[in-house]
Amino acid sequence: MSDINSVIVDKQSIFRAGLKAFFESVPSLGIKLIGEARSAEELMLFLHKNLHTQLVFIDLNLPDQDGLELIPQIRKQFRDIKIFVLTSYSDYKFVGQALKNGADGYILKSNEPEELLEGIEEIMSGNTFLANGLHITPPNGKRLTNGKKSIYEDRFVIKQKLTNREQEVLELITQAKNNKEIAKELFISDQTVGVHRKNIMRKLGVRNTINLIKFALENQLV
Repeated sequence: MSDINSVIVDKQSIFRAGLKAFFESVPSLGIKLIGEARSAEELMLFLHKNLHTQLVFIDLNLPDQDGLELIPQIRKQFRDIKIFVLTSYSDYKFVGQALKNGADGYILKSNEPEELLEGIEEIMSGNTFLANGLHITPPNGKRLTNGKKSIYEDRFVIKQKLTNREQEVLELITQAKNNKEIAKELFISDQTVGVHRKNIMRKLGVRNTINLIKFALENQLV
């Protein structure tokens, strides 16, 4: 491998710096991290200004946009760029969706550096890479759990449970708007808003609007 111009989008500055330091420590690898971004918006601006970028390392949990949604946007606008998901999320649903959306490879931040390099080589050769231990279907037909909540439960995972419309309704609920006000703003019926409200509370495991608003704000869902 030689002269691979890459960029990383990750909200954690320490991780971005660590990856850059790793590549710089072994110049013979020929992997140049020519840019960093902490958000989807910053990444897209960078790519439009640096059309010679060949490889993007992308985390799924970004502050301004779902990384799974960002992948097809990159693929649509920059067809030749390779997309390598580098994240902490090992759930088979995320792996499968990322590849379906156009990612060329998927690896965890906990994997060894040697496997990362192997993945880069595979991707730049035109192949799809999936790190050891990852699946695109449920391993053994089961999903690992810890008590009542998935071991992957956090803000990013919680938001995946909600549809786009439910997220819109939730945001308006946290603004203390009632069903009629929400219906008027979203151009839907009061009854439809009520259905969305019930589905949101069921998915998030809360029983009333007060707890729903509290949960949404505490977990930064809006």
